Amino acid sequence: MTDVRIDLVRLPEVPLDAVVALLNEPRNTRHMPLSNPFTPETACEWVQAKDAQWDEHGYGPWAVLVDGDFAGWGGFQREPNGADFALVLFPQHWGRGAAITREVLERGFTELGLTDVLIALPHTRSPDRAVARLGFQPDGEVDYGGVGFRQYRLTRAAWAAARA
Repeated sequence: MTDVRIDLVRLPEVPLDAVVALLNEPRNTRHMPLSNPFTPETACEWVQAKDAQWDEHGYGPWAVLVDGDFAGWGGFQREPNGADFALVLFPQHWGRGAAITREVLERGFTELGLTDVLIALPHTRSPDRAVARLGFQPDGEVDYGGVGFRQYRLTRAAWAAARA
């Protein structure tokens, strides 16, 4: 995979039709048991709610640009048990997920000052080796909307050790 430029910008900077396409991408929605088909109106509300997290919590999700093109969204969302990391990419960018994840986590621990990060993954995903390589450790199960997810936790110290 060649080197690419990864930029993280606020979600409202991305054309809404691109966000709608990503949120309705069937290869992604099969792993998102809480999602419904998005319309331009519901996607606009979704973007506004995600972006409002920056003002409410000092962190939130970004739009991910790869060489200037919208590749997906990723970042942190406030959950009752901490900052939850999420990343959703168009399928043509799935191979760049690890590089994008490293960029987002680095910013979370350095620029945003997070001390630990959580991820909650549906049972349709088998991430154990990938998340372990990043330093995440199993951290039980969580329930969102009646759907169970496996949770993993990454501390700042484990992140630093994984990068060393």
